[in-house]
Amino acid sequence: MADKKPQDPEELQKELMEFMKKMAASSPVEPLPKGAPSGDDTEEERKKKKHEILKFDLKPKEIKKHLDRYVIKQEEAKRVFSTTICDHYNHIRICRDSAKCTDYVKQNVVMLGPTGVGKTYLIKIIADMIGVPFVKADATKFSETGYVGQDVDDLARDLVHKADGDVELAQYGIIYVDEIDKIASTAQTQVRDVSGAGVQRGLLKLMEDTEIPLRSPQDIQSQIQSLADMQRTGKVTKPMINTKHMLFIVSGAFVGLSEIVAKRLKKSMIGFTQETVSPEEERNLLRLSRTDDFVQFGYEPEFIGRLPVHVVCDHLTDEDLYQILKSSEGSLVKQYAQALKAYGIELKIEDRALWTIAKQASQEKTGARGLVTVFEKVFRNIKYELPSTHIKEFVLTPDIVANPGKGLKVILKTEYQAKQEEILEEIHSFEKDFLSKNALKIAFDEPARLAIVDQVLEGALKTYEFLNQTLSNYSYGLKLIQQRTQKKEFILPKEAISNPNGLLDQWIKEVYE
Repeated sequence: MADKKPQDPEELQKELMEFMKKMAASSPVEPLPKGAPSGDDTEEERKKKKHEILKFDLKPKEIKKHLDRYVIKQEEAKRVFSTTICDHYNHIRICRDSAKCTDYVKQNVVMLGPTGVGKTYLIKIIADMIGVPFVKADATKFSETGYVGQDVDDLARDLVHKADGDVELAQYGIIYVDEIDKIASTAQTQVRDVSGAGVQRGLLKLMEDTEIPLRSPQDIQSQIQSLADMQRTGKVTKPMINTKHMLFIVSGAFVGLSEIVAKRLKKSMIGFTQETVSPEEERNLLRLSRTDDFVQFGYEPEFIGRLPVHVVCDHLTDEDLYQILKSSEGSLVKQYAQALKAYGIELKIEDRALWTIAKQASQEKTGARGLVTVFEKVFRNIKYELPSTHIKEFVLTPDIVANPGKGLKVILKTEYQAKQEEILEEIHSFEKDFLSKNALKIAFDEPARLAIVDQVLEGALKTYEFLNQTLSNYSYGLKLIQQRTQKKEFILPKEAISNPNGLLDQWIKEVYE
């Protein structure tokens, strides 16, 4: 078979344009308006948010006090952010209230610290408190504009989405980029670094006062929208968003930066290469970091220069993790209590159990995220089993935390025994009531009693309802037998529960034969 002749590039482009024109003609998408809602907020609610932001009157101590309710420890970070946030949004208010905006160096922040110490949570609490849209992304997902991977400009576009399409509100938002240490450039290479230095250059542009098109040039939907504009109006509209008043916060673990600082200070490398460095020693070194240390770590001087505020976060100890569970308004305890409450079960946790959880979480070496890991291990089967029991209160003890499987078995066994005793008492009461109503004495043998217990525990009916339904014909049937035999006492075996009518029919036939 002859090879297919390759299509002429001009013809291919022409066909593509025709296809996109057809798509544009049928596209229901309208140009992105400045304030069109795309979420739950009404126009009035968005106006109120902007008004609150523009009349910003919070003081650093007020923000710090609010953060203390949710974030345990990180005193330095909370103080720095409280001041930075006030400076930033006071400047926005001044710019809006006066004809001329004074010179201002935006206080973008770089946070240094291990995973799970509350970096993201801290920023989100601040954003929610002020009422501004908040976007979080990992630096490793981006590449330089024009290459495969996410475009850093998408961060600004995501703020518009978070602001329900309100571009003005989005311009006051907070952009948080985690794992920023992963885009530090490594050794010099002939190949263009599009995921390291390339992303730094993209973020550098974003952190300055620049205009970002709301339609991504790599987005096919945006291209179709542009063609739709051309057909409707004869020109392509280019809605933009300005990054001047966006606050940028980046964070990372920065493993190895403390060694660079130590070298600069001419300190001995012993302890960094041969011995374990204590968290306190590492934090002290990171607090002494300078721009040239970050440059040696792999950052462009211009990039790190746009992040003038450096904050070092503390490691979380057992005591810190315990306080998060005990005192934080965002504690996991509330989440798991709410999960059990949905089934009518009240959760109580002994204080010593919280300590046990905190110690186990500390061994995970993932900060507060370790608490989620431990809680899930402890409650995984508990949340599965307890909703199907009659338990109305669950007390978490240190023993259950240490061995959840064994603890759950004890709970279920205890609950079964208690419920079993309750049902057995109800069976005895049913026997007495049957005698009172019918002048006939019945008594279930042991296998029958256990069968009743199992049926009541597994079914939806209560003991009396189940027995009345199961033995509905026995009052009449046993009287027939009593008339023929003068018998007034009957022992009911297990078959009276598993096959009640069959057993009764057999007894009656035997009597009448």
